[in-house]
Amino acid sequence: MVEFISQPWAWYVAGPILAVVMFLLVYFGKNFGLSANLRTMCSIGGAGKVNDFFRFEWKAQRWNLVFVIGAILGGFLATQFLGSDQPILLAESTIESLEGLGFENAGEQYLPAELFSLEQVFTLKGLLILVIGGFLVGFGSRYAGGCTSGHAISGLSNLQLPSLIAVIGFFIGGLIMSFFILPWLF
Repeated sequence: MVEFISQPWAWYVAGPILAVVMFLLVYFGKNFGLSANLRTMCSIGGAGKVNDFFRFEWKAQRWNLVFVIGAILGGFLATQFLGSDQPILLAESTIESLEGLGFENAGEQYLPAELFSLEQVFTLKGLLILVIGGFLVGFGSRYAGGCTSGHAISGLSNLQLPSLIAVIGFFIGGLIMSFFILPWLF
């Protein structure tokens, strides 16, 4: 493992890089967001023959598909080669709350086995979480006109009021999930 890269970048490094990327996107008239890529992939696959929503010039979105491939590749490289065996710094009260919900190794890994192991995916509960969660994320991003990354990064950078409303809704939804739905699931 590479120890010197195992910590998140400091805000004063990541923030300016994000600002430069957003400036370049605005300068070239592009919008950032990941949910639009699903529409692009469906269009490439021929979904425009079935539904007008998918009938558009997808070749203009090739740059965004390259970004998604880079994000997937970067995630793989980070998990395989840049991870750390150090425990996650969590407050003791958070660890106790998670253990109360049934998470055995809270704070020891980023992806708890109770949610992200292959054994959990193939249980009825895990399958329902994936299917219902996937439907809700897809419906929500379509209903909101974009995903969290599109609204929170690109939309807020462009000072769009609908993005501010969507981001507030995302946070409210996250709080509801964390404090009311997640404890009910476990």
